[in-house]
Order: sequence, then C-alpha cells, then structure tokens
Amino acid sequence: MPIPTPFHSRTSALCTSLFYKDWAGYHAVRSYDICHEREYFALRHAAGMIDVTPLYKYEVRGRDAGDFLARIMVRDVRKLKPGQVAYLCWCDDDGHVIDDGTVARLEETHFRVTSTEANLHWFARHARGYDVTVEDSTTQLATLSVQGPRARAVVSDATGGETEKLRFFRLKRARIDGMDVTVSRTGYTGDLGYEIWVASEEAGRLWDAVAAAGRPHGLEPAGLDAMDVSRIEAGFILNGVDYFSALHAMIPTRKSSPFELALGWAVHLEREPFIGSAALAREKREGAPRAFVGLEIDWDGTEALFREHGLPPEVASAPWRDGRPVYNGDGRFIGQATSGAWSPLLKKNLALATIKAEEATLGNTLRFEVTVEYERRTVTATVAKKPFYDPPWKRG
Repeated sequence: MPIPTPFHSRTSALCTSLFYKDWAGYHAVRSYDICHEREYFALRHAAGMIDVTPLYKYEVRGRDAGDFLARIMVRDVRKLKPGQVAYLCWCDDDGHVIDDGTVARLEETHFRVTSTEANLHWFARHARGYDVTVEDSTTQLATLSVQGPRARAVVSDATGGETEKLRFFRLKRARIDGMDVTVSRTGYTGDLGYEIWVASEEAGRLWDAVAAAGRPHGLEPAGLDAMDVSRIEAGFILNGVDYFSALHAMIPTRKSSPFELALGWAVHLEREPFIGSAALAREKREGAPRAFVGLEIDWDGTEALFREHGLPPEVASAPWRDGRPVYNGDGRFIGQATSGAWSPLLKKNLALATIKAEEATLGNTLRFEVTVEYERRTVTATVAKKPFYDPPWKRG
C-alpha cells in the first residue's frame, strides 16, 4: 500500500480531485483539480511546484566514489566538479540501459544519485574493491521541484537571493526560512527549473516558505499529469514507459541501448573500460537498429476519421502511456509510440516513439494507429525534432 510523502499534509489539503497514483510506493498527486490544464499552464507561463520526493536517492561517499561511479555509469562523472550535476544512464554488460537519472557531486568524495527504480542492489553488487559506501537516502530527503519561467524569481526570493545566479545543472547549499537546503538547477519539464532538497522532517515548512515566496509570481501546486505533458513536450524518456530496465525486460527486444534512446551524447567511450563499454563501442561503430523519435500526429486526418462516424475528434484528457503501433508508408510495422499527449501550448498532438533507425529521418511521413468506434485505423504522423518545446530561458 502506498505511503504518504513528507509533503502529504500540504498536498492532500489542496488535492480536491482526490486523483492520486502510486509512484515508487508513495501516494503522488496526479492533478489537484479534476483537469490538469491549470497546473500545466502554471508550469509554462508562471511556475509550478511538484512533490518529486519518490525519486530514489543514493549517497555515494568515499575516497573511490568517483572511480566507482565512473565504472558503473556510461558517463565519466569524475569530470564533475563539486557543485555540478549530470544526467546519464547505466547499463548491463551488454550495453542495455538499466535506469537513467542524475549524479550530483556535492563534495569531492560525496555524490548523490537519483533514479526511477530501486538500484541499491546494483550499486552494492559492484562496490566490492572500492573504498566507497552507498546509502539509500530516499526516506531522509524531501524534494520539491519548482518549474516554469518564473521559477528563478520564486526560488531566489525564497533563498534571499542566494540562488539568483545558479547556472544550469549546478547546485549549491542555501537557506530557506532558517532551514538548510540544497538547490539544484534541474527538473523534468524542459523549462527553467529548480529542485530543492531538505530533510524530510522539514518538508512542511519548506512547502509553506516556497508557497509564500511564489504567491506574487503565480506559483501553483502541480501534479504528475501536468509534469507528464511537459516532459513529453521536452522529449524526455520515462523508465517503464518509453523503455524497460534491462533487469526486468522479459524478452531481448524490450531492452534498449543508450544510442536507441537518444542518449548517445552521454556515453563517454574514450576512457578505461566500464560496464557495457565494449558492447556500446561496437554499437556506435555499427549503428543502432532503432531510434527514439518525436512524432507530430496529423490533426486534420484524425478529425476526418471521427467525422466518418459522425463523432467529434477525441484526444486523451491526460497523457497516455499505452503503446500505439507505428507503420511506415507501405503499412509495415516499424515500432511503437510509447507515450503521448495533446500539447495545450503548441496545439499539437504529440507522441514519443521507438522505431526502426532507417525510418527515423526528420520529416519522414509515417502512419500512427488510432482506434475509432472500435475500428483500428491510421493517420499521418511526421517525425519531428525533439524537444518539441525548448524555451530559450531554460539554460539562461
């Protein structure tokens, strides 16, 4: 049975919809209202704050912490300086992705790893021989994500200006209402964003202080549905939806490499061997068989299919995560769209898909399956550049 997050006393009082879901064993708000659009527009036009505490968190400490993480991650995290954060993934020996997340270097010998799934067993399995300790700090830390174009002003006001000049993918220690916090310039919305880390017992005070600082800036609490629309617009992958962990995939074809997930840029091969490096080097030479792409689904074609039955066109009221087949122009199955949403800002029907690499050229016209009145039909879907939404202030 899911348990409350440390912010539950605040979020439950605001969640009039009673829409919750299980996120890593925690009660997580899907949307505070019966529709997520108010929260979504806060993320895109002002700022939203999201309880992201259920992310798994691990403290990696010791003289060999950097060497250990460089051995198990595809990215050489030893290059990070204290105060820097990196997004990356880690793989099995065959170069298939186990999970993705961030690594933050808090101090010279102290790193913090976040992940979607529980990974303590994997880290502990490979720690032998290193002077390193790995501690699961998930229950010890509450994390509040503040995202949107006004996020800088909100967090700066809350910290008394300490984070005003914090750069993209950097972190620093600060104080909010007398509490010691760590603030990272990170997030999962593809917008300007920050994540604030605090001891779990201080979560309620943190929520109140950030809410008060954000009131003049239009800050709203936001749930997972609004964040899911924004991460689709940003082209971000989700473990268990857009790919399956190599440790849980039931058949080989459900496993994915970083190159197949558009994470090849995060793979540092020019160094000593790491877990999966031989397989990844081979795939880089030979090319990945599949590609992770964005799709724009033709609205006029969708409308025409429904019109044949005298029905108005339909799109899911919330982001969808059930797989939808994708075909090439000849009607041959070439992959699947794994998540999608109607973008209220872009006014487009968007999807993220894994398809055969030879079909992944930008502008290529494909066919996307749509069920209308119980009948499976297809409409045009165009391979589009990711991210779909990439505001200039995100990195500035």
